[in-house]
This record gives sequence, C-alpha cells and structure tokens, in this order.
Amino acid sequence: MWRAVGLGLAFSLVAAAGLAKPYRPPTTAWGAPDLGGIWTSASYTRLERPPRFKTLIIPPQEASAYEASLKDSHGMPKPPPGADVVGQFDSEYFEAGDGLTRIDGQARSSWIVDPANGRLPYRPEARLRFNIGRPDPPEAFDGPEARPAFERCMTSTGSAPPLLAGNDANLYEIVQTPDFVAIEAEKGHEVRIIPLGGAPVPNAPPASSGNAAGHWEGDTLVVETEGFRDPVIDRGPFLYQSGSARITERFTRISQTEVLYQFEVADPAVFTQTWRGETVFKTAKGPLYEYACHEGNRSIVNILAAARRAERSSQTTGG
Repeated sequence: MWRAVGLGLAFSLVAAAGLAKPYRPPTTAWGAPDLGGIWTSASYTRLERPPRFKTLIIPPQEASAYEASLKDSHGMPKPPPGADVVGQFDSEYFEAGDGLTRIDGQARSSWIVDPANGRLPYRPEARLRFNIGRPDPPEAFDGPEARPAFERCMTSTGSAPPLLAGNDANLYEIVQTPDFVAIEAEKGHEVRIIPLGGAPVPNAPPASSGNAAGHWEGDTLVVETEGFRDPVIDRGPFLYQSGSARITERFTRISQTEVLYQFEVADPAVFTQTWRGETVFKTAKGPLYEYACHEGNRSIVNILAAARRAERSSQTTGG
C-alpha cells in the first residue's frame, strides 16, 4: 500500500513539474519584454576566474566558505599584512555585492564560460603591447597622456560592452521606447543609446562605447556593437580591446528580480579566440546618484610628481 502511495505521489510531482509554466517577463505598453528599471551587476564573481578555483561551478560548501571570507570586507580580498602602508583599504568604501553569482542555483567562479579555464585568451603580442601582468615601464609616467584611460576617468567597467563589474558603482538603469533602448551606467554616467530594428547609426564616428544596433529574438534583447575607437579600449586592469572588436550581448529577463546577461567578444587582433561570458543582473533600489570620478583630476598630479622624484633619486644615485 505504502509503495503504491509513494509511486502515486512521485507521478503526481513529475506531472506537476511538467505542467509548470516557463517564466514570461512583463511587457511594455507596446508589447516588448520589459527590461526597464535599475539593475546591479555587483558580485563576488568577477570576469576572470581566480587561481584558487579550477572549475566554473563552485561546490556549495566551498562557495559558502569563500563568501564568508569576504563578507566583512564587502566582497573584496584584504591585502596581505604590511602591503597597505597608507591604510587605503580601510578608507575606501567597497560595494561588490553580497555573494557569488548564481545561475540555475549554482555558484560561479567567473563570468567567462569559454575558454573553459575562465581566463581571457590574450595573444602573446597583445600581452606585450598592453603590458599585461607586468609593472608599468618608465615611459608610462612621462605625462598624463601615457596614463591609462581608466585611471584618467575616461572609461570605466560599465562604460562600454561588455558591461563589467568593479569594486563599486555597479548600477545600470535601462529605459525603453518602441525604437530605442538606453542603458546608463552609474560609473562614469556613460549612456548607450541603442536603436532597435537591426541597423546601427549610419556613418557614426568611432567611439569608446562603439556603434550599437539591437533587435528582439523572442524575449531576448540582442545588441551587436562594433565601430570602437582605435587603437584600444583601455578598461584595464579588467579588459583590453582593439578598435576592430565585435561584441554581441543578450539581455533576457528570467524572473521578476533577475536579468540574464550574456555576451560574446570577437577581437582577433587581441585574442586567440572568440570568448564568451555570462552573469545575472539583479534589481536594485535607486535612484542613480552622480558619480564624481576625480582620480584623473587630482591623483594624476601625485602620480607624475612621484615619478619625477624617482627619476631624480635615480640620477643622484647613478641608477
């Protein structure tokens, strides 16, 4: 009898699961899937996979331990003892979310899903060109023009596709009309205005955020972008791209509180292969406040002054 009851319950659960309806997003007044609102990409999971993780999916126990180790510092690893001599870590406010990115309930170690190692597939010559993984050469301090655009507040993690996450200011506001989708990034306040219908703006000049065109594929907004400014979009230390990059993004609302964000980057001048990534944007409280980036206005003076002092010291000692 109990076996019959158990089998009947099992069949009932299977039948109920089979009848469950897939999520359908709300729609705008003109019938398009509604992506409007304020979203955040903040997460302990970043673009590339840390060396401590070997797989894309992190086992639950390991994920919980990793999150616990970062909870008190808002998702940022603390510097080793003696490394932060000026106390910057304690004086900064970090806002890297409240845990790892989870997709289908599984904790992710990186946004990158291809290559399988979760790392950016830079060409060897690109690593030399952009000085990736090495100290800045002396000429990098010759003047403000030699400093990275990211440092001078000319670009940011969210100013161009793909939309990346940083240590703070990870909000995006999406506004839709029947003919356009606008995405405003909190960091830098870059606004991408994306025409719908599959045609980019004709004769648009190269731009740091590229020239985009969007269209709907079912419930997914597909955005294709090219026409980036040459010779490179410097978003280091997170990402380097060339002016010939072609990027495809997909925005799919998968619940009332989540948008699945997927992207593909084709840039043969910089990478050995086309690479792909994905994450989840979550709903966030607004509004977006002014983001006043002053690093390039004030810190550049100290950066260059320190370089001149180092040069004088080297000349005095004969180094």
